[in-house]
Amino acid sequence: MLVHCHELDALTTHVRSFAQMLTERQGERLPQWLDAVRRDDLPSLHTLAAGIERDRDAVIAGLTLPWNSGVVAGHVNRIKMLKRQMFGRAGFALLRKRVLLAS
Repeated sequence: MLVHCHELDALTTHVRSFAQMLTERQGERLPQWLDAVRRDDLPSLHTLAAGIERDRDAVIAGLTLPWNSGVVAGHVNRIKMLKRQMFGRAGFALLRKRVLLAS
């Protein structure tokens, strides 16, 4: 399919390149990646590139530095799950108790 569809081939190339930047912490390559994405006629990637461009310094830091907020994001995700389980049943007081008891 990639041989017959230039758009799909370009999309695959860009996604793989971004994945390599992510896994190998090569944030310094982001400006070149954004330029390459803009050169191709791929509207969905242009939207992604525009979003990345708004927080360019933060994205470069996230792709480069060894620190992350994974643990915090995991806790927030757990709290959101507890809240969804209680939907329509009680307010903040019960959510607080469930979060404290689950810890």
